[in-house]
Amino acid sequence: MQIHDVLLLLSFFALVLLPAPFLGRYLYRAIEGEKTWLSGLLRPVERLCYRSCGIDPAIEQDWKSYALAVLTLTLISLVSLFGILLLQGHLPLNPQKLPGLEWTLAFNTAVSFVTNTNWQAYSGEVSLSYFSQMVGLGVQNFVSPAVGLAVLLVFCRGIARRSSHSVGNLWVDLTRIILYGFIPLCLVLALLLVWQGVPQSFDAYVQAKTLMGADQNIPLGPAASQIAIKQLGTNGGGFFGVNSAHPFENPTAWSNLFELASILLIPAALLFTFGHYVKDLRQSRALLACVLLLFCAGLGVALYAEYQPNPALVQLPIEQIGSLEGKESRFGTTASTLWAVATTAASNGSVNAMHDSFSALGGLVPMANMMLGEVVFGGVGAGLYGMLLFVLIAVFLAGLMIGRTPEYLGKKLEAREVRLLVFTLLVMPVGVLVFAALASSLPGPANAAGNPGAHGFSQILYAYTSGTANNGSAFAGFGADTPFHNLLIGLAMLLGRFGYILPVLAIAGSLAAKQRVPVGSNSFPTHGPLFVILLTLTILLVGGLTFLPALALGPIAEHFNLIQGF
Repeated sequence: MQIHDVLLLLSFFALVLLPAPFLGRYLYRAIEGEKTWLSGLLRPVERLCYRSCGIDPAIEQDWKSYALAVLTLTLISLVSLFGILLLQGHLPLNPQKLPGLEWTLAFNTAVSFVTNTNWQAYSGEVSLSYFSQMVGLGVQNFVSPAVGLAVLLVFCRGIARRSSHSVGNLWVDLTRIILYGFIPLCLVLALLLVWQGVPQSFDAYVQAKTLMGADQNIPLGPAASQIAIKQLGTNGGGFFGVNSAHPFENPTAWSNLFELASILLIPAALLFTFGHYVKDLRQSRALLACVLLLFCAGLGVALYAEYQPNPALVQLPIEQIGSLEGKESRFGTTASTLWAVATTAASNGSVNAMHDSFSALGGLVPMANMMLGEVVFGGVGAGLYGMLLFVLIAVFLAGLMIGRTPEYLGKKLEAREVRLLVFTLLVMPVGVLVFAALASSLPGPANAAGNPGAHGFSQILYAYTSGTANNGSAFAGFGADTPFHNLLIGLAMLLGRFGYILPVLAIAGSLAAKQRVPVGSNSFPTHGPLFVILLTLTILLVGGLTFLPALALGPIAEHFNLIQGF
């Protein structure tokens, strides 16, 4: 590593962590309807939204009504986006006259963007019109992370409220999240990206001649606005096929830093938003400590792996520049590795290098981040409610060890909550292990892997891990655009989304109805170093016991094969 690599790491952590407490407090105040510095400008717009949609912001919903509203919105979004992708050849803003997508690909893409996965089995600039990108994918880039954040708010209220059967109003939460949170941040980031050279245009593609005299189409489009929300909303779906490795989508070192920091900006801030809900910022600091511990451990392993020479190649001064195969020379090894770890720690499928070209251990870290449920920062809303599920599991285990009824912040965990927690533990194993086993055992679907042996299995395992974790990145050698994988990965994405959302809402409703138990000297503290260690070990043990055998057949076996020169 060189000095600019160290400066990149320091700048990244500074841009993520320094604004987090302030943004977290702002989001809490804005979402709960308190006065903020944007209230004077946006409050009339907010009221107009309510009047035009017939919403009474004073009326709240119980958890069942909230869940029904989430499912209804998802179904409407899914059907609408599916129709847009099928019929895009007959819709406006299509200067390239691109036809509609094949129906299984349209289904997979619609599910992908509605579930905040943004898995793409196609190349954006040659498959989708401007209308599909903006009205189809762009709208879901706002709505899907807003739904995840809204579910987190319900969980926070469930923990914070006493003897309440109401947990909020979905339509009010979505309005405030998008209006006060996403739109202002996206405007700032989009302007920064345009400044750095990212296109924002409705012009047709530019026809050019290369130096060799060949014809070339240079794609344009309204890219900067979609890239801003794709990163801030931890979506990840690229406007261009190679995503943030494309020089139009990520043209400079500055744009790379801005996009990279924006991926984790809101997830880091939400840790402090949670502290404001429960009136105890010590909880926020404890969760942040656990998150940083897991993130830095994964980043350290990945950087070490990517700076090691390949035994099959001639020894080069790789300790200084790292392995550049499959990476953008504009960014180098450190920036590419940091991006891979950050995006898989969050629910963001964007890439600025090809994960398929990483070393065996370098590719294991992004896969492991997703297998943990993407709770290491995680997606907007989804990461923190996944982390809070692990918190409740850790509290339950602590209660068993000391012989007390487990409680968290004064709310006792009883049989109903524990059963729901156990259900959430089955989501990732079913989506990853069962679905990947099915895809690997059938001759036709297994042929989608572009490599034989352990690496080929890693490609399949990564794909179904990414789909179930609602991430969306992939090992590039995996041929995902087949009817089988389009449909099965689509089911994995739905399972990974609603297998968590529905239990989380049910747990939140149950906790909200409980009285708060006074916290005494015998209560297990959930804000100190001991709890941070317990929570970290719980996350690692659950992930390790579940997925270590599969990882041993994939990246771990590949690593030992590489050492042996195979």
